[in-house]
Amino acid sequence: MRQYKFILSGGGTGGHIYPAIAIANELKLRFPDAEFLFVGAKDKMEMQKVPQAGYSIKGLWIAGLQRKISLQNLMFPFKLADSLWKSRKIIKQFKPDVVIGTGGFASGPLLKMASLMNVPTVIQEQNSYPGITNKLLSEKASAICVAYENLDRFFPADKMILTGNPVRQDLIDIEGKKAEAIEFFNLDANKKTLLVLGGSLGARRVNQLIEKELKNMLSQDIQIIWQCGKLYYEDYKKYDSANVKVLAFVEKMDFAYAAADVIISRAGASSVSELAIVGKPVIFIPSPNVAEDHQTKNAKAIVDKKGALLLVESELDSQFSLVFEALLKDQGKQKQLSENIKELAMPEATKRIADEIVKLIKNK
Repeated sequence: MRQYKFILSGGGTGGHIYPAIAIANELKLRFPDAEFLFVGAKDKMEMQKVPQAGYSIKGLWIAGLQRKISLQNLMFPFKLADSLWKSRKIIKQFKPDVVIGTGGFASGPLLKMASLMNVPTVIQEQNSYPGITNKLLSEKASAICVAYENLDRFFPADKMILTGNPVRQDLIDIEGKKAEAIEFFNLDANKKTLLVLGGSLGARRVNQLIEKELKNMLSQDIQIIWQCGKLYYEDYKKYDSANVKVLAFVEKMDFAYAAADVIISRAGASSVSELAIVGKPVIFIPSPNVAEDHQTKNAKAIVDKKGALLLVESELDSQFSLVFEALLKDQGKQKQLSENIKELAMPEATKRIADEIVKLIKNK
């Protein structure tokens, strides 16, 4: 069997990085002799997370456009030109069979250059509302793997495959890990555990909410794993205690999910897909500061099928304590939410995406 070569690009946040790593891991299982190279944005978190997962990565000098006038925006054309040139050089040297993009700044110039060089490209779109980069790349893409139906208003219908979002393999089975997880976080096995997820960088409004409600929540005899994000860790680490574990980033997400009885989370696409597989009762607090409010759309896809609860940021002060306390006391509601969200899971997503990539390399 010939030795295949794959370039993957996804970064900026864990929501782009981990799907790319999940796809690489699945391809590695199928082709143990294959070569892998990741391409990311210099100074972004993928430059640490990808090597930790055992893969090589090269960085591009690229960043997104800011919403306000700034020096960074004036530099964008130069960064884009540099990234396109470097992407061409990387592709020419590595000679990949396929280039796979899961979103993030670096995937744009890389996939654009790959298509110009007639290298098959695969886009993995995680959200219910695609970003501008993937919309621009879609015309030349060989295949577009999506997680939501009815995206043909954005992408060519004949290239789309409904696969779901790839998740880390260790999340698919958390059964039997609870005792080990409780010990890992140094928690009390007799207390209910709340897991708070604000995303890899953190969520200011969610953190403010937890700080405001902390005393009241702890009075209900629960303990909390509070992932506040690296941008906010210095502000909130003072609350770390026997009953509150404040973390910038959760390295052992399978343990965090296994320990949790109830979860509060943003509604990024990867998080929603992971939480459906995990099957715990969830309160979604979508970020309103994203393109086309896609986090609310992601959450509503679950809430409309009675698989989770939803609170918008403007309702938090008036509604949160009522909703949270009612859920905590209602075992039947917790069970119902868990069962319903699990029915919406797509645990085979990573395999389906790998199948599409394999079809491309076999048809070359």
